[in-house]
Amino acid sequence: MNVGAGAGSYEPTDRCVVAMDPSAVMLDQHPGERRVQGVAEHLPFRDQSFDATLGVFTVHHWTDQDAGLAELQRVSRRQVILTFDNVMERAYWLNDYWPVTEQHDGEWIATVEAVACPLGTDHVEVVPVPHDCKDGFMAAYWRRPERYLDPEVRANISGLALLPPAEAEAGARRLADDLQSGAWHERHGHLLALDELDAGYRLVVAGD
Repeated sequence: MNVGAGAGSYEPTDRCVVAMDPSAVMLDQHPGERRVQGVAEHLPFRDQSFDATLGVFTVHHWTDQDAGLAELQRVSRRQVILTFDNVMERAYWLNDYWPVTEQHDGEWIATVEAVACPLGTDHVEVVPVPHDCKDGFMAAYWRRPERYLDPEVRANISGLALLPPAEAEAGARRLADDLQSGAWHERHGHLLALDELDAGYRLVVAGD
């Protein structure tokens, strides 16, 4: 099962997958036949219904993280969660222009430890982001800063999409100015020599 499946971008294609998401709009975009509307905290499945459950960049959207993780353990033998280190997220250069991580200050609970500990695992893997990443999550364009100037790109990054429009536009103007003046390259030009970046994304694996 893929919890918070969205459009199903990360699902394996060589096995049967049930996609679950609270949003009917997102499920309508999912190509699979097995789609269920619901939330992680109250999974509508019997105990041990699945070999594994997958959650990609979803835990921080849950209203009760511990309850959701417990539900994943109830319905599956194995749990695989892609989340991120919020301390490293704060160090990402995007925060020079948009106050993305400030949304979490004082209330952030979806840390790597807070996911791994309830699942009873210390299996945590680094997931580096390639320079030509085809997805559109927050750090996907770390070597292509001009992409963040596109409103459609920002609309697909929840941290940016949730900003007030005035803040979003102000950040875009600052980034555009720094790209034009060369200030961005002075501060972050060393990134252009890298093929991949550790932006804090972590894969937590638990169970059999």
